[in-house]
Amino acid sequence: MAASIFYSQLLAAATLRSHLPLPALRAATQVLGSSGLFNNHGLQVQQQQRNLSLHEYMSMELLQEAGVAIPKGHVAKSPDEAFAIAKKLGSKDVVIKAQFLPGGKGKGTFESGLKGGVKIVFSPEEAKAVSSQMIGKKLFMKQTGEKDRICNQVLVCERRYPRREYYFAITMERSFQGPVLIGSSQGGVNIEDVAAASSDAIVKEPIDIVEGIKKEQAVRLKQKMGFPSSVVDSAAENMVKLYNLFLKYDATMVEINPMVEDSDGAVLCMDAKINFDSNSSYHQKKIFDLQDWTQEDERDKDAAKTDINYIGLDGNIGCLVNGTGLAMATVDIIKLHGGTPANFLDVGGGATVHQVTEAFNLITSDKVMVMTRLAILVNIFGGIMWCYVIAQGIVMAVKDLEIKIPIVVWLQGTQVDDAKTQITDSRLKILASDDFDEAAKMVVKLSEIVNLAKQTQVDMKFQLPI
Repeated sequence: MAASIFYSQLLAAATLRSHLPLPALRAATQVLGSSGLFNNHGLQVQQQQRNLSLHEYMSMELLQEAGVAIPKGHVAKSPDEAFAIAKKLGSKDVVIKAQFLPGGKGKGTFESGLKGGVKIVFSPEEAKAVSSQMIGKKLFMKQTGEKDRICNQVLVCERRYPRREYYFAITMERSFQGPVLIGSSQGGVNIEDVAAASSDAIVKEPIDIVEGIKKEQAVRLKQKMGFPSSVVDSAAENMVKLYNLFLKYDATMVEINPMVEDSDGAVLCMDAKINFDSNSSYHQKKIFDLQDWTQEDERDKDAAKTDINYIGLDGNIGCLVNGTGLAMATVDIIKLHGGTPANFLDVGGGATVHQVTEAFNLITSDKVMVMTRLAILVNIFGGIMWCYVIAQGIVMAVKDLEIKIPIVVWLQGTQVDDAKTQITDSRLKILASDDFDEAAKMVVKLSEIVNLAKQTQVDMKFQLPI
């Protein structure tokens, strides 16, 4: 399960590459460095990493526990709770923020007709009225496309009046071989846009992970970001506390956008996004118990249950592969020969018969793509993995799930001959190939045949040659 969320990011990267100009991609690299999804050419970098994302209110609670200055606020799960919180805050102006994992909620539209997931209200009564249009309602955002997310709670917090807004983040960057602090004088906006307009607007300060952060480093970065001398020390203290939080919880990123100096001269973190390395789930139980699966793709949840790395794509050829690199190559070679992969699926190097069966179940029961799936390609190189185990899983899955579409299998490695014998003896309609390239060509051609049959409403039955 060591790369599941990474593949979600991988898909996001592919989407960005198809929609953003190269300068914008390079801008993302300049902000996140080579530890992110892009290298210096704006191309995708292979990196096994999963990231758990938390709701904003959960991240803000962690900041508060760490002693970081934040606006007063509480989460509400009903309009009545929103009313009570707004009244207790005693602030004339209150901010209502819908809680969703995807970003961009401020520009989304609720099914209730309310535009925007961030609203300023001026009384507890208005807080109740606005939250009633958010809680329990679906929000449609650019980040989620046609998919929607249901708002289950809102963050009700006091309104503060920023004099200046800054961007601050901590992440791991390969080029620095450790953590790096990232800052900009231009906060409260999309940081990728800032980097695209002017790379000089982004400043970085690498941290020695053994020695830890030094206050003079924090002060130096804050000065470069343009904080007034009167609040540099306060800003630096918040930064040190954020770094300690970053290490304590095995975070992969802490992003504050914006960090502000308000009208009273206080430095506050107005918004927070924290991602965590899921490889640390065994000793960060407190954090991972906070995961909100209602905001995640159902397929990701099902895959996580069986330790399968899966991400749904928009094609029609299902893929079952072992190994990250081979899975990426499989997606690429299908595209090379004119096909479109329906998913990215890596069963890992130590998959069991049960996992292989569950992988097939995941591919064939995908509610989003099941009606358009035309063929399946199984691509296995048995090093640690025994091909015989894969073959057992394939045969069991085809029988149990009554799979009707063509299945092409390429197997190489440990116990491959036994695996081929088992597939042959099963007398199932599974097409074996000894060549990776030929297997890809075959599955693409078969998907075209099945697609043509569907378009002409012709029933088809496949029969293996004698």
